[in-house]
Amino acid sequence: MSAEKLSPEDVALSLTLAIVTSSPAPLLLLDGQLTIIAASTSFCSVFGADPAQLKGQPLYALDGGKWDNPQLRSLLSATMSSDGTPDAHDIDLQLTRRPVRHLIVQARRLEYLDLEQTRILVAVSDVTEARADATLKEAAVRENRVLLQEVRHRVANSLQIIASVLLRNARATTSEETRGHLQNAHHRVMSVAALERLLSTSKDGGIEVHTYFTRLCESISASMIGDVDQISLIVEGGDGVVEARVSVSLGLIVTELVINALKYAFPDGRPGKIIVDYNFHGPNWILCVRDDGVGMPLTAPIRTGLGTSIVAALAGQLHASVEITSKHPGTQVSITHTRIALADDEPEAVSEPLTATRPASGAMVI
Repeated sequence: MSAEKLSPEDVALSLTLAIVTSSPAPLLLLDGQLTIIAASTSFCSVFGADPAQLKGQPLYALDGGKWDNPQLRSLLSATMSSDGTPDAHDIDLQLTRRPVRHLIVQARRLEYLDLEQTRILVAVSDVTEARADATLKEAAVRENRVLLQEVRHRVANSLQIIASVLLRNARATTSEETRGHLQNAHHRVMSVAALERLLSTSKDGGIEVHTYFTRLCESISASMIGDVDQISLIVEGGDGVVEARVSVSLGLIVTELVINALKYAFPDGRPGKIIVDYNFHGPNWILCVRDDGVGMPLTAPIRTGLGTSIVAALAGQLHASVEITSKHPGTQVSITHTRIALADDEPEAVSEPLTATRPASGAMVI
């Protein structure tokens, strides 16, 4: 038959069939009775079908009726009756002599000049292997998370053992200076142990700040405050989650500042309270540890202890500044992380560290 004798409709249909057949994606072209008009070569290859036997066969009769699936029927029914575009359907199909295949099926009703002839284009994607790979990956991630939590749990237990040894040695020594050093080491180890224990129960590796500071201060209070009615240790604010690496530095800073307040703010049995307050302000945050103790003597020379150096170094790692102020009564130490908040900012560290500062007068020994 010559090209001149073909009608435009025949040419259009021939072109459509050629496009469907040669498509690299698994495609089916159906009529209004859901009978197969054409199938792509890739469809036949993926599902082991004979192209010559597919044409004129009802879709639901494929592979001995294996394609007669309720989900597929629902999709095609919606495609036939709806003016909209139905969502893709996930379909599990049990084919003959093959494992269950996980398919994603999309169907579109074609709009063209011959409105009396319904045509439906069906695209089928076999994602069985991809889903299996994703499942294996998720299983590996879960296993690694469990192993990491177990390691952190064991680390926390080991740190607690070390802390107990330090505390026992501190109680046994007759040297006041040695006892103080051992007690300080004990509290620093306990702050890291508390963090590791929280991480061992955290699903995403983030630390809820208020819970962390509360447990940390409970540990310090139990080991250093003999009479809780005399000195109270209070945690305020802290509603939010920070990364584990940030929480390590914050926990050590809180430990140093609280221990310092307990050692120097309440001499001669003076009652009082210590407040740990942490607040987010967009990309900025501030950590304050304040007490209502005797405050800083203005005439005493400035002395720098190990704790002061630790706090300054940790604040530097967080790109934050340190400020010590007299509150009358008491003292407040503020660790402030500041950056300009833009519309698309995320809470994260600034690129350049801020300097750690302190007032020119007064004494603060940590």
